[in-house]
Amino acid sequence: MPPFDPDNFTTRLLAESLFYDIEYGLVGSVSLIDVEAERELYLASFMPDDGTYLVEEATAWEDEPTLDEDTDVAYALAVDSDVHGRYEVPEAAAQSLLELARGHDLLPSVTVLFEDEEL
Repeated sequence: MPPFDPDNFTTRLLAESLFYDIEYGLVGSVSLIDVEAERELYLASFMPDDGTYLVEEATAWEDEPTLDEDTDVAYALAVDSDVHGRYEVPEAAAQSLLELARGHDLLPSVTVLFEDEEL
């Protein structure tokens, strides 16, 4: 048995998080969070309209988060972004996310969206 490979494990977990469930219209989204700045810096998800996996770099954020409800997140969500990369397979998008996380010391956050919400 080959030794445990944390990069392969992480890449696979990220790729599996970028899922699309056509029956229920669910889309898995991964954000990379800058904990010190308390905001998301990169976002990734499957794009049902063209069948690709999109990684975006945040360029603008909502106001500082207020934790009024249990469902609020403890970081500022991106409200605008630029395309960082578009990929044909989830593993390629996942590898890009892993490289970005490693290079900028970011942590992941996974969210499930409904397809009719803004992607």
